[in-house]
Amino acid sequence: MNSFTIVFLIALTLSFSVQFWLAQRHAAYVAKHRFAVPEAFKNTVSLEAHQKAADYTLEKSKLGNIDSIVGIIFLLLLTLGGGINLAFEFWASSIANPLLAGLAAVASVFLFMTLVEIPTSVYQTFVIEEKFGFNKSTPQRFIKDQLLQLALVAAIGMPLLALILWVMDSIGSLWWLWAWGILISFSLLMSWLFPTVIAPLFNKFTPMEDGSLKDRIQGLLSRCGFNSNGIFIMDGSKRSGHGNAYFTGLGNNKRIVFFDTLISSLDDEELEAILAHELGHFKCKHTIKMMVATAIMSLISFAILGWLIDQPWFYNGLGVAQPSHAAALLLFMLVSSSFTFFMQPISAYFQRKFEFEADDFASSHAKAEKLISSLVKLYEENASTLTPDPLYSAFHYSHPPAAIRIANLESKIRV
Repeated sequence: MNSFTIVFLIALTLSFSVQFWLAQRHAAYVAKHRFAVPEAFKNTVSLEAHQKAADYTLEKSKLGNIDSIVGIIFLLLLTLGGGINLAFEFWASSIANPLLAGLAAVASVFLFMTLVEIPTSVYQTFVIEEKFGFNKSTPQRFIKDQLLQLALVAAIGMPLLALILWVMDSIGSLWWLWAWGILISFSLLMSWLFPTVIAPLFNKFTPMEDGSLKDRIQGLLSRCGFNSNGIFIMDGSKRSGHGNAYFTGLGNNKRIVFFDTLISSLDDEELEAILAHELGHFKCKHTIKMMVATAIMSLISFAILGWLIDQPWFYNGLGVAQPSHAAALLLFMLVSSSFTFFMQPISAYFQRKFEFEADDFASSHAKAEKLISSLVKLYEENASTLTPDPLYSAFHYSHPPAAIRIANLESKIRV
């Protein structure tokens, strides 16, 4: 057996084992605390809502475990089982142009993986979300969304992939630097285009009507010195009962978006506090910091791939007989997560740190007690567990656990 095959299997086994162990810890912790509302929420969250959140979390955890096992099986079938090798051999014998053959092989593997994931999405949407009263979608809309996503990947992703493969084949030893530059430029372009070109394909965005809420929001934007390209209400309720709000876009194409479900559940001051939190991310430059961190990590990844691409053991160890740039790119994308899993807590730590900073910003530009009440409503309405396992949340939570976050906000309340 190739030595890299052993290294890969060890990394895969370790990452999966820890991930599964963490999921089991989390489920056990949530189940253990299901019978009593945490002290910090005794006066604001009912036992019924708390137990609904626990049950919802446990259902999603079970599905996540099954999905992880299925993912591992198919990853092994694609790599050591020869699936990727078969795809490249088939397309090489069918298409004379090596670039197009490699493009077709990569695309076919990703199409296969997309199809494998559909049953999980169906179960999540029409069984779990339906059971807990969140699903508002229909089979027709679900199918339409899946087809639209595939069409967008084909229309946008395929040309990008073709360009990167051409660069890999044509530029020379520093191809990875050019490929990185192309990917970053493309990501920035998509971030700028997303609000006005991509998002409207899936949802309807209606400008917020004039009134007390819009006046309050514009006052907050003015106090914070923030300019946007509009405040919009998104018809999120046609797919889900979950509520949210977010900023999207870059430069002069930034938009503020509220889910219609959020508008209907929070009062004006609570919506102002939620928006102040989101503004905090921009004012604290969290978006820029995350973009820079992502760019650095992707540059390191491309540099590593630039070295691996000339190593025969990399291909042989992952079940590919004939080395090619397209095969190297595909293999790297599929197996790299097994080697980077243990870096996840670092990323999660900084994301939670950013959330605290955004909360602090919101507390100085809106009422902290209103942010607390809005978060409690969102925890309850979205069935977010109030009792996550601490170690699991350290790995997986981009936001601080509810009790810790609320305690931090309570310390900001101005008397």
